[in-house]
Amino acid sequence: MLFKDDFTPPPGAEERLNRFYEVLTDYNEKVNLTSITGREDFFTKHIWDSVAGQKYFAAGANAVEVGSGGGFPSLPLKICRSDLKFTLIESVAKKCAFLRYAAEELGLSDVKVVNMRAEEAGRGDLREKFDVCCARAVARLNTLLEYCAPLVKVGGLFVAYKGEAGEEIEEAKHAEKVLGMQLVSAEKYNLPGDAGARTLAVYKKTAPTPARYPRGQGKERKQPL
Repeated sequence: MLFKDDFTPPPGAEERLNRFYEVLTDYNEKVNLTSITGREDFFTKHIWDSVAGQKYFAAGANAVEVGSGGGFPSLPLKICRSDLKFTLIESVAKKCAFLRYAAEELGLSDVKVVNMRAEEAGRGDLREKFDVCCARAVARLNTLLEYCAPLVKVGGLFVAYKGEAGEEIEEAKHAEKVLGMQLVSAEKYNLPGDAGARTLAVYKKTAPTPARYPRGQGKERKQPL
């Protein structure tokens, strides 16, 4: 089972995803992008999980991903949802080079890669420009909200891909309130083949994020809200 039952991929998507696997595992030999290199685990733990959140991306959404790394969930989402426009924010230049290469190899348009720290992006021209922000395996929710909330338009969504997230969601309640966000869904699901429990923590932007956030200088991690 490559996708959740509520989603049917477009023609050609599986071929592109197979090509993505080849591109990433080949590149992974020179730049550490993922520890998951077996085909079955790759499709279960990376692809299936990435596409699980696609319903939170409205048709034609202008989306941003924070901490793109190997391109999860952004590139699988883009392969399966050509209507989406993606900006990928990644602080490591070597990973940015991979993301640009992969997008070109896969023939993906409307994918922009930005070599920048998330806290810098949230204070610059990208602030409150996006319909949806997503992040996976980046930081705990209270830190992640401070990185991501500033990028989202009022009325837009932040989709955090997490494991078991109950503790983090409770821990992030103060950050949620301070940053103008509201938890609207904590969707739990299990990856196929007993590969693990997952949660999609979805927040709606209800008010502009105060100008002082993100604070920068590493405070988001060292002194989380």
